[in-house]
Amino acid sequence: MKIAYLMDPLESIQPENETTSHLMYACNERGHAVYFLEPHDVYIRNGQVVARMRNITVKPGLDMAAYWQAVIRCTKQDHLIFEAITQLDALFLRSNPPLNYQIMEFLQTVNNHVFILNSTTGQILGNSKLYILNFPEIIPETHVSRDPSRLRKIIDDFGGAMVVKPLQRFGGEGVIKVSTRDRMNLNSLIHYYVRAYESYARREPIMVQEYLKSVKQDGDIRILLLNGEIIGAMRRKPKKGDFRTNVHAGGEVFAHRVTARERRICQVIKDKLIADGLYFVGIDIIAGKLVEVNCVSPGGIPRINRLNNDRLELKVIEFIEKKVSSISPLPRRKRA
Repeated sequence: MKIAYLMDPLESIQPENETTSHLMYACNERGHAVYFLEPHDVYIRNGQVVARMRNITVKPGLDMAAYWQAVIRCTKQDHLIFEAITQLDALFLRSNPPLNYQIMEFLQTVNNHVFILNSTTGQILGNSKLYILNFPEIIPETHVSRDPSRLRKIIDDFGGAMVVKPLQRFGGEGVIKVSTRDRMNLNSLIHYYVRAYESYARREPIMVQEYLKSVKQDGDIRILLLNGEIIGAMRRKPKKGDFRTNVHAGGEVFAHRVTARERRICQVIKDKLIADGLYFVGIDIIAGKLVEVNCVSPGGIPRINRLNNDRLELKVIEFIEKKVSSISPLPRRKRA
């Protein structure tokens, strides 16, 4: 098969710890032709969605470090492949958030003719932290507003600590805990986050969510779902002096056995995920409550692999191989 990865520059990737590099490696080892492109490489030619790509297929059998160096060497070559996206069998969208809406618009027209993981429609629906509002019965108390006075009242009425989250960032960036105990800074923080110096229409809505105290001691649970089914999980605990569990924020990972309550959460969200084309996602659970659904370049495979002596990337690629056979290809057109 021809499998392409639309992603960030390869030099920015730490291959030992990145899910994307493990997926690419598995494709290469299974004999597929692997291609690399970045968001700016997608364009329209004669009504077709086309991309400038590089073939990064290399000889199998290398270890990850050697494989990654070989792949980077491929990207330094002058030869570019100009290929209609519909000539591909599968396309992984693995650029880090925030979502590139222009690329989603370009690819939307071929969504039914090449298998895209995750689908463009699904990523548009699911990229924001607001996606959890589809499941109100299993999430913490959650509010979203751009009005500082309303947000202050929410926090005052709650009467305890709450978590403030920007809607579009990732890796724990911008996530803070606030409390009425720190009244001098609370107003300033809220005004900063919503950009209160702007007109109301131009302000930034933010999420204010119940702070679940157990996160400090027990951390959170990251569960990876493939086609709605659990394929792996890990516990993440914050570093000392922090409450954020994200690995990018210094969190530490531990092996975890999924509980019955966590399985129920996965069952609640399964049908919605599949209906939206969100086949591969990472969900975050704290104290038995769903706090986030990660569908834009979800991660965790390498660390779960090391904890459980597993190779979860193979399950993803095998799923792709089966899924591709159900896609209806567009009629092939001559190049302009």
